Amino acid sequence: MSTQTVCEKCGGTGWIIVERASVSGAERCACLLEGKSERLEERSQIPPLYRNASFENFKTGDVQELKSVMSDVKNYADTFPTGPYPGLLLIGESGTGKTHLAVAALRRIMQKGFEGVFTDYQTLLDRIRAGYDASSNSSNKEAYHMALDSEVLLLDDLGAHRVTDWVQDTVTSIVTHRCNNRKPLIATTNLPDADAGSSTFQKTAVGTEYRRTLRDHVGDRARSRLFEMCKVIRINWSEDYRIRRGKRS
Repeated sequence: MSTQTVCEKCGGTGWIIVERASVSGAERCACLLEGKSERLEERSQIPPLYRNASFENFKTGDVQELKSVMSDVKNYADTFPTGPYPGLLLIGESGTGKTHLAVAALRRIMQKGFEGVFTDYQTLLDRIRAGYDASSNSSNKEAYHMALDSEVLLLDDLGAHRVTDWVQDTVTSIVTHRCNNRKPLIATTNLPDADAGSSTFQKTAVGTEYRRTLRDHVGDRARSRLFEMCKVIRINWSEDYRIRRGKRS
């Protein structure tokens, strides 16, 4: 015998009657999204380490910079898809909490019923390259088309791959396609970018050294498209978030 509970609001029909300004109409019941968001999370490929990442469990401590960044990311997710930018680009040093915030945004968006997919930049490129068929000059269709056509794509650690013409061409085609079709892209990178306020030079024991930038790794066209389609947020904080989270858990 089935023990499934029938929604009291819609009686299991998925629709509820509403009245606005003396006019009656029907709209989707919220119960439809409850099960859907769970199914979307199961298919999202979010790694186990970040499966429960949320804005509520992001540790900001008393750091105003992190509070401000989290507020900006949360605002992007809360206003999605009606905000001014379809995408989000988080720039910051390794361990500043970029992936946690990106996943928190993706999960918040999926709770609204949008399909989202998480992929690591290097893993995605490796999957596309592994499926390369030299005889037909075509790439792995599943990995490549997922990157092109998924409703919302989270691309983690953008630029973390050896730079080659093939890599830059592949990234450019993915970013350009998503930009032209207004398909949301959430990306994180620890590569500096001067236009985002990052320093492209660092002091070393032997002097000042140039830091390879986002532009150096993904190319001019992909970088330009990213800044066109994304709300760019730089995390100007150097303490390792993973260590801080462990200390304050």
